[in-house]
Amino acid sequence: MAKLKLSNQETKGTSDWLPAELALRHYIFNTWRRVCRSYGFQEYLTPLVESAEIYRAKSGEDIGGKELLTFTDLGGRELCIRPEMTPSVTRLVSKIYTSSPKPLKFFSIANFMRNEKPQRGRNREFWQLNCDIFGSASLAADLEILQLSLDIMNAFGAPADSFTLRLNSRRLLDNLLPVFGIKIKEPVLVFRILDKFNKLGTDEFKRRLQELKISESSIELLVDFMSGQKQDFLLASLSDNKELQTAKLEIDFILKQLHALGYTQVKFDPTLIRGFDYYDGMVFEVFDNHPDNRRALFGGGRYNGLAQLFGAESFPAVGVAPGDETTKLFLESWNLLPKLQDERYYLPLLSADLLADTQRLASALRQEGKEVLFAFEPQRPGKALEFANKQGISKVVIFAKEEKESGEYKIKDMNSGEEVILPLPKF
Repeated sequence: MAKLKLSNQETKGTSDWLPAELALRHYIFNTWRRVCRSYGFQEYLTPLVESAEIYRAKSGEDIGGKELLTFTDLGGRELCIRPEMTPSVTRLVSKIYTSSPKPLKFFSIANFMRNEKPQRGRNREFWQLNCDIFGSASLAADLEILQLSLDIMNAFGAPADSFTLRLNSRRLLDNLLPVFGIKIKEPVLVFRILDKFNKLGTDEFKRRLQELKISESSIELLVDFMSGQKQDFLLASLSDNKELQTAKLEIDFILKQLHALGYTQVKFDPTLIRGFDYYDGMVFEVFDNHPDNRRALFGGGRYNGLAQLFGAESFPAVGVAPGDETTKLFLESWNLLPKLQDERYYLPLLSADLLADTQRLASALRQEGKEVLFAFEPQRPGKALEFANKQGISKVVIFAKEEKESGEYKIKDMNSGEEVILPLPKF
């Protein structure tokens, strides 16, 4: 009978992370965590699986539809692997909102899964920071999320011209549609198509709008607007529409405040849409300006009505969600990847009859908080240094018969070549 032979390759769209790669991801995660905590956010986590219904309701036709990985549990419930965090954290907050002091400032770093075609910067499994403020309708909350987003980029050492934060308002877009001659009960159906303007060809873009019974003249105006034409003409209608005026004043206030704080990489972009159905206020995206990697890095916005899905009162919310893969590509493109040192100490066994003493030294070093890799087989000093060098370990502990007799040990720095002599701890 032939033996079963399984592939040793990871599932398509996922990645194995060896220690060096995991160290890089931890650098990204820890940078996110440090910035969020500096703003007073608290860390939380929700389950990996959720009811499929909560994503179908508001995540948009792609994420809540064809990209959703679903299964049926033993109780006959349709569940899914979470494709994003916003509905999950809103569900969580809806349970505690009325009894909690406001605002609630939460963040999480978690993995997600979407059944989409893998491509550069988009894997099926990905990790993401989600940082949200619940319980404040103030523009100061929107401003803080934007400031935090910019500070995340600064924490990675991003040059001032390496990225741009583009800002818009779904409230403004809602009130612009009538200016285009579009009156529709569900504006989100139009927004879903507009959000794909750069992905669809012009003919397909027009065809999808025609399916919504939108007139040819309105479609032509939309094409011109999304192409960067006639924006001034359309925005001139602000003077005749109080809702448009209010939405634009909010955008102008945020821009003024960010500029006053010294953030120069921010601009108003009336064509920015964001495809999620739950956005109902300010929306934004951070774009990479590198000529070889021009793309949206991450985004966010305000979503005040999502809690109603869970039978809770509507409460204000605003958040942002950077992803690990686009962050890594940004760091690579701008040569910002750090040189991460292996923080372990290598303690070779330089003589078989020193086994017990070497193990005791290893235990003493571990009690000091050091990460100590111990060799199981005796090695010559040259081989021990060669091994440490191949492993990328920067510190080697030298403890041979000579060191035992003198009551000391040495730590060799593999980068500088310097040695430090220290007294043996009392065993």
